[in-house]
Amino acid sequence: MNSAEKLPHPEREDLELTEVLQALSDPTRLALVRELEAGPLDMVDCSALGPDTPKSTRSHQVKVLREAGVIISELHGRNRRLTLRRDDLNARFPGLMAAILSSAEEAG
Repeated sequence: MNSAEKLPHPEREDLELTEVLQALSDPTRLALVRELEAGPLDMVDCSALGPDTPKSTRSHQVKVLREAGVIISELHGRNRRLTLRRDDLNARFPGLMAAILSSAEEAG
C-alpha cells in the first residue's frame, strides 16, 4: 500500500476535544457527519458535499474531519470510503457526539 492509499489518522488517545469541535463547527462538515451517522459512504456519494462542490473543497472538508479524528477515510476500490469514528469518539468524549448530532437535528 503506498502513501496515497494510506492517509494518517490520529490514534484514539490522541484525539483532542478542541480539534473535534473545530472540525464540527462548519455546517457542511457537520452535515457530512450527520450523513455518516447512518453508516459508511463513498466520498462521491455524500450529498452533504454536493455534486457541484469542487473536488478540492470536498477533499479539504474530508481532510479536516479526518485530521481531527472524526472520520476514517480509506481507499475502497477507486473511491474513498468515509466512516464516522463513533466508538473512538464515544470512548474519548462520552456523550459528545450524541449531544452534537441531536442538537444538529433540532436546528436542521
